[in-house]
Formats: sequence, structure tokens, C-alpha cells
Amino acid sequence: MRTFYIKSLHIGRPYPVLMGVLNISPESFYPGSFVPISSVQETAERMVQNGAEILDIGARSTAPGSPIISVSEEISRIKDCLSRLEGEGYIISIDTMYPDVLDAALHFDISLANDISGLINPELGALIADAGIPAILMASREKPGDAQSWEDTHDAIKDVLSRAHEHDIEDIILDPGIGKWIPERTAEKDWDLCRHFHELHQYNLPLLAAVSRKSFIGELTGRTPQDRLAGTLAVTSTLIEKGASVIRAHDIPETRDVIKTVMHFLRG
Repeated sequence: MRTFYIKSLHIGRPYPVLMGVLNISPESFYPGSFVPISSVQETAERMVQNGAEILDIGARSTAPGSPIISVSEEISRIKDCLSRLEGEGYIISIDTMYPDVLDAALHFDISLANDISGLINPELGALIADAGIPAILMASREKPGDAQSWEDTHDAIKDVLSRAHEHDIEDIILDPGIGKWIPERTAEKDWDLCRHFHELHQYNLPLLAAVSRKSFIGELTGRTPQDRLAGTLAVTSTLIEKGASVIRAHDIPETRDVIKTVMHFLRG
């Protein structure tokens, strides 16, 4: 498997990296995760103290049916957030699929791009390549998360990796796209992707597990996003066993403990 460093952080090491969701979008599907700009510094410090090694900053909700905001509003939120974290030495990821947003963020100290569209927009690929930063790329063909079946996911990954190759982007964390990104996506498709997660190692890239409080867990348990922690941790533990390299989570202390416990169990 390809491994690389983000600053001093080893991606693809045997022990999973914990990525904390720093959500500055009030439109989020999980309102409990929203962080007002005034609380960003305090929240970031607490997340890192509790075990987050990467802070993934998102300013736009991408869940189906979420209110749509303008790119200029997304830029404004990102700049306000990053200006408060500048100089703290955090490893920061920017969760966006818009080149103008990433371009604004690159004026600050960011280390990673998280693109759920999988480089559908070549301008974004060019920006990432020029900046020389790694990227999280999600399985997407024509729009974010549009793969449905397991076979569709493989086809989407091949498309994404082809686009990355065109831009000479090699340091990639692969996101298989678990979640209801499009209305047609069913919960069972997500469960199927989780069951086959280990087979994605054929691409020889670090894998992202991003299941925190998502709808497929809620459909099974009958829980709202606020009450999906137990289900989230159960799925997360299984994906760690299946070889996830990066765990993206809202709940940092609890996920840190799951990582420690599962890895101790596996190492005997």
C-alpha cells in the first residue's frame, strides 16, 4: 500500500489516523456537530487534545435536501475559520468540491484537500497538484457519490484514479463513498459497501472510513443523527478490522477509544 506523510503524520501506517469533523455549516444533517465561528479555536484545541490528528473543515452541507449556499458564502466561512486557526500548527483538511473555495483556503496553512466529487472538476485537480498537497478522493463518476452498486463503486474509483493520474496526484486517501449522497442510494447499498470494504485494498491506497452518524445506521436502528453514536462506533470498529487507514468522526474521544481497543485486540 502507498504511504505518505502530511507534515509529520504518517498516512497508511498500521495504526489508523483519527480525522475530526470541524463542521462550520449550520445546515448540517447533524445539528449537534455545528461549530459557530466564535467557538472554532476552543473546539479545535479540544478535538486535538482528545486525539484528533487531522481537522477536516467543512462549510457546506452535502446531504440530499440540504439548503444550498453560494460559493462566496462557503469561501467566507472557510476564511473566517482558518484565520482563527492560523499559526496553531494543526493539520487541516478542507472539505470542498469547489476550486474557488480551495484556492481561498490555500492562502492559509492547510495540508489536505477532501473532494467528494473525485476531481470531476479538472480545475480542482490542477489546484491540488500545483499546491502539492495530498487529497481524499471519493468514488464519483458524474456527480458526488453517484455510484450505487459494488460494481458501480469500482467503476467510479477507476474514473477517479484516472483523473488523479492526469494531474499527477499520487498521494491519495481513497473514500469509497459510504452514505446517502443521492436520493436513489439505499441503506442496503451502504451496508454492502461496508461488508466488502476490505476488498478495496486492491487499489493499494490508504482507505477512509467515513460513516459517522450516517443515515444507513439510522435506518437500521431507528435513531436520529443525535442518537446514532453506538451504531457509528460499531460500524467503525468493523471497518478498522477491515483495514481503514483514516477514520473520519464527529465524536473524537469515543472514536479514539474504539481505535485503541480494536487495535489492541487485533495485535494480541
